[in-house]
Amino acid sequence: MHRLSGLTIAVLLAASPAFASSDEAWDEFAKEVEAKCLNTAAPNLENAKIAVDPFGSERFGLAILTGKAKGADAIVSYICVMDKQAGTVELGSELTADVVGVTVP
Repeated sequence: MHRLSGLTIAVLLAASPAFASSDEAWDEFAKEVEAKCLNTAAPNLENAKIAVDPFGSERFGLAILTGKAKGADAIVSYICVMDKQAGTVELGSELTADVVGVTVP
């Protein structure tokens, strides 16, 4: 019985940082993802719009960007991933409208 209780406590303690995050911290995180993703996509997109996952995954901030491809008339989208620990950002490959349809308000 003690072993199960210890395991339960360990799991709860490991999960507690996620519960301790404030709304302000999540808002700041989303703003960081937005700024970094827009900056990274700027060479590829004109008039980019972005939808940021407000929490991301356990390890990554996530966003979808859409806009006019620079030098073309096509509307394209990119998936943007920000490593939460390192703060580095990467874009996936260009996704055309026949592959994915994105509407960002």
